[in-house]
Amino acid sequence: MTDFEQLHRYRSDTLRTDFSSAVPVNGYRWWYVDGISDDGDNGIVVIGFIGSVFSPYYYAARQRGDADPLEHCAINVGLYRRRGGRWCMTERSKRSVERDVEFFRVGRSRMMWSGDELVIDIDERASPFGQKVRGRVTVRPRFLNADGFYLEPNDCHRWRPVAPSSEIDVEMESPTLSWRGHGYFDTNSGSRALEEDFRGWSWTRREDRHHSEVTYSITLRDGTRRAASVRFSDSAPVEEVPLPDTVSLRPGLWRVRRDACCGKTPRALRDLEDTPFYTRSILTDTAFEGDTMHEYLDLDRFQARWVRLLLPFRMPRIR
Repeated sequence: MTDFEQLHRYRSDTLRTDFSSAVPVNGYRWWYVDGISDDGDNGIVVIGFIGSVFSPYYYAARQRGDADPLEHCAINVGLYRRRGGRWCMTERSKRSVERDVEFFRVGRSRMMWSGDELVIDIDERASPFGQKVRGRVTVRPRFLNADGFYLEPNDCHRWRPVAPSSEIDVEMESPTLSWRGHGYFDTNSGSRALEEDFRGWSWTRREDRHHSEVTYSITLRDGTRRAASVRFSDSAPVEEVPLPDTVSLRPGLWRVRRDACCGKTPRALRDLEDTPFYTRSILTDTAFEGDTMHEYLDLDRFQARWVRLLLPFRMPRIR
């Protein structure tokens, strides 16, 4: 791993994430859940945002000066099926937000702890046609992890895999679907905008019968690259392992270059999101038994004016 600096670790004071944590001016906090069905046909991503990092409205507010992250909140949902899916991300102001230690609501959608389970109730409208997206997602962690990582040297950005190995149940009323699979839950937080400190990153999460493994590969604004590959299991919750080789995946429709730390070129690549600055995919390769969730973020692209002009069509705002 000679081309990369290692991410530095920290330890959280609590195992379960605190939805009431303070978020600084111009900062952000998000809670990310993903899941892949046991048969590989379905996927889901749900992200609760305070200070929505890809919001064109929050970006514009920061350009004017100090911006309140609670004025830019959303619960983003992506439903992925072999034939079609739905995507929603409606931004709302603080008067539509309610939160405490174990509860976070934006509009009619909410994330909350119920005993040892994370329960997500979804009630949104899809973009761009306004279809209903309504249902419940239940995440059952196999264990909780307190170890997190600083993503850059000044400790302005943090990442913690809260429940890196989980079971997930998806029960949707609209569209009608029901499935079970393996899931993942993490949280990121920061005191500065992502584009100030990063050019972009590649992230992968994969799981089989024995363990899960998460890899974060980051490029800072000065060109420095930082990375960590972490393995989790019931018997050894945190074990840093050698970084897999980086593979260049074929670009998508928007020609975003995307690399993946997955060891070898995957034998299957299923695109879930293909946008001008961000891609999300499910990879299948012979080096790992299970499917791999992968994302690639290009923050130089995100800052391009033409990209930010397109975003309101996918991310409406309700005051």
